[in-house]
Amino acid sequence: MNWGMKNRISRIIKPKTGRCVMLAVDHGYFQGPTTGLANLGKTVEPLLPYADALMITRGAIRNWVDPAVDIPVILRVSGGQSILKELSNEIITTNIEDAIRINASAITCSVYVGGEYERETIGNLSKLVDEGEKYGIPVLAVTAVGKEMARDARYLGLASRICVEIGAHMIKTYYTEEFDKVVEACGNVPVVIAGGKKLPELEALQMSYDAVTAGAIGVDMGRNIFQSDSAIGMIQAVRAIVHDSKDVEEAYEIYEQSK
Repeated sequence: MNWGMKNRISRIIKPKTGRCVMLAVDHGYFQGPTTGLANLGKTVEPLLPYADALMITRGAIRNWVDPAVDIPVILRVSGGQSILKELSNEIITTNIEDAIRINASAITCSVYVGGEYERETIGNLSKLVDEGEKYGIPVLAVTAVGKEMARDARYLGLASRICVEIGAHMIKTYYTEEFDKVVEACGNVPVVIAGGKKLPELEALQMSYDAVTAGAIGVDMGRNIFQSDSAIGMIQAVRAIVHDSKDVEEAYEIYEQSK
């Protein structure tokens, strides 16, 4: 890794703990103005002091985020289909020059292993890795599996390992039982878990705790934070688990006291 890439990764994954809490607000690229993000700026602004990095699209960051804010940006550069269509049929929607203009600390796309467009999305990742290596920008691969495939360690490990082999510098995948096997499949490439659909707060905190216990370096949560009845309390609770090694009960108390 060159100096620039190491520096960008160190802005996302905090050197002091070797962990990170990413805030994902890129849902609009396929869901539109989903619950909690109709006014993205109003939702995101109070959460930024507690996030280590922000996953977002170029249109959203230009419309709703103050350029003076000091937070690393993980720029979503893939898309092309809405929730009304087959989601795996994605293309690269943002070129590397625009990522540089935005001052992105990383770029990201989804890879649908087992989906109808598996080959195309793996190709998207390969192109991003090539461009990222050229300019010192790390690539986060977001793994997904086909509709008929279980989100278990076998298939998530398969998807994650493929992304590592293609050259991804970070992996985002779903938590599952035997998650340590998924982490092991990624070697030295850091793994964060996706928050997924909104869960009860206690369940989301338990998932975060189990994931870092199994070897994940952190979480990339969206709906489980910004759709919470206390979004600030929830992101503080997640940080307590990820960075401060608090247990679930201690973290849940942080959330409860914030309401």
